[in-house]
Amino acid sequence: MTKSDNITGASAVSGTPWSRRKVLGAAAGGLALAAGSSLFTPALAQGKKLTYWGGLIFSDEANKLLVDTINAWGADNGVETEVVMINQNETVQKVSAAVSSNTMPDALDVGLDLLLLLSRQGVFITLDELYAKIGAAQGGWFEGVDRATDTTDVAGGRTGIPFGVNGNLLLRRTDLLEPAGFNEPPGTWDELVTQAEAVNKMPVSGLGLALSNVGDANVQVNILQSFGGRIADDAGKTVTIKSDETRTYLAWLKNAWDKGLFSPGNTTWDGAGDNQAYLSGQAAFIANTGSVGIAAKADDPELFDDSAFSPLPAGPIGTISPITPQCRAITAASEMQDEAKALIEHLANPEFMNAYFDVAIYGPVLKDQEKLPAFDGSNSILVGLLGLAKTGTAPAYPDVYNAAWADLSSNFIIPKMAQRVVVDGWDFERAMDEAQTQAQAIYDKY
Repeated sequence: MTKSDNITGASAVSGTPWSRRKVLGAAAGGLALAAGSSLFTPALAQGKKLTYWGGLIFSDEANKLLVDTINAWGADNGVETEVVMINQNETVQKVSAAVSSNTMPDALDVGLDLLLLLSRQGVFITLDELYAKIGAAQGGWFEGVDRATDTTDVAGGRTGIPFGVNGNLLLRRTDLLEPAGFNEPPGTWDELVTQAEAVNKMPVSGLGLALSNVGDANVQVNILQSFGGRIADDAGKTVTIKSDETRTYLAWLKNAWDKGLFSPGNTTWDGAGDNQAYLSGQAAFIANTGSVGIAAKADDPELFDDSAFSPLPAGPIGTISPITPQCRAITAASEMQDEAKALIEHLANPEFMNAYFDVAIYGPVLKDQEKLPAFDGSNSILVGLLGLAKTGTAPAYPDVYNAAWADLSSNFIIPKMAQRVVVDGWDFERAMDEAQTQAQAIYDKY
């Protein structure tokens, strides 16, 4: 969920209150945070401008906080700064154009897919020393974050400094579940079925999980993997969908379907189907990002108060809950690499990050960030994102995150296999055979 307008400089950002927790002294107009890093004395900054592209998100408060903090850091250190906020839906297009025209900024916010792609092309410098320094100062990096953002194989080192994670959470209706005796989130997918069955009464369906050809339905891949199923072998080349573990997953799915727990129409939903089912009060559970909670908080505060957020449940082999890290990177063409490193280190300081987490719905990346007031339990979305950060897994894990995986995901091979079982009535063997064949054809292209 992003804003559609770009923002250039602090003057273009609306002046809404930046946080309900005023944990910091204010400077430079009340929003610029200078604490947490020693001042940087640049040797080369005079007469030059450090340009930073920030990722524009749904929170005006978070966008303003980032812009003001970077500009205040520049003023304190004698570095002229320019902050341009880029709609995250347009980042790939704008970065591609900038790479082609040699007009890349000095540093920028970047998602994992683009970080990996541009790291292969040598667009970013390596930041291993800075990564280690920040990690050592704040208790180390969460395991899933550390693994997901390691670009060493493609770039010879780490090219990104993580600053936040997102990903699917399990949203549940506590007003329905607690009277039924369920005060804690389901720890396993079997427990999820048990809880969903207890509150499955029209107009509420127990499971608002998508089984259609949309990205949300790829949660079924994570469930399959948590049962021990795999898409391909450890080399990421030979497809291994057909297995005993996949049969066990399909048995779980068919059992829940036969109990009538899934929302009507979930096999043909568009990308907003599960959102609408939850926000309209017609689903007790969905798996989605924190954006659904944000919408409920704004439009239906009562529903938000009756909701809770937690990581995805575990299967027999453990929890498979992919995280989507956001990183900061520095371009190889920048003439202000030292200044950019100092800025990124400053933006990692706990005071700024606490204020930023409080208004930008990201989970933490560093272990000591769990102790920040933003994660004290008063914001239920951040509680869920903290759990995601602690238990989350790297994208595709335990499979290999490669181009074939991305192609398979975009073709919804696993949701289509699920449809064959629950809609078309195919037996497990036939459904697995088709998925196996379709997936291998995709993997053979790479």
